[in-house]
Amino acid sequence: MIRKGNLEDIKSIMQLTKACAKAMIAKGIYQWNEHYPNPNAFEQDVNRNELYVLELNGQIKGTVVISSLMDEEYYPIEWLTKTENNLYIHRLAVHPELQGQGYAQKMMDFAEKFAIDNSYSSIRLDTFSQNKRNQKFYELRGYKRLGDIYFPKQSEYPFHCYELVL
Repeated sequence: MIRKGNLEDIKSIMQLTKACAKAMIAKGIYQWNEHYPNPNAFEQDVNRNELYVLELNGQIKGTVVISSLMDEEYYPIEWLTKTENNLYIHRLAVHPELQGQGYAQKMMDFAEKFAIDNSYSSIRLDTFSQNKRNQKFYELRGYKRLGDIYFPKQSEYPFHCYELVL
């Protein structure tokens, strides 16, 4: 079940994201670290009603942020649509023990349906340039790679920006 996240979920979400970070690091993907993601980011997501969780058997096994706010790092990108009615996906994560079972697809299906149901013109996101699996995941869903941004506290490598026109 995908539902709105709340402040009580943040401890479980942090355990989830730490498990994801550990699994990525084991594969040589240094995308998440001690700076990101952090509890403060998830608290802000809850306060803006943008945090969603995947709950299975009473446990949080996935998370995604569906936001209408554009981060300033995205300003230089030449997007496919006007910047006025777009959704942004952040911090999509599925517990490593469940990866490869279609849960990320279900969460993106949910986000894309949300965007369509609410008449957004596109969905925008970024993914780490060293995470080839994520790039393939989004590209197979029809997202177009447009440009790169940087998050120096996370990595010296860029993050690729993608957009799906709805």
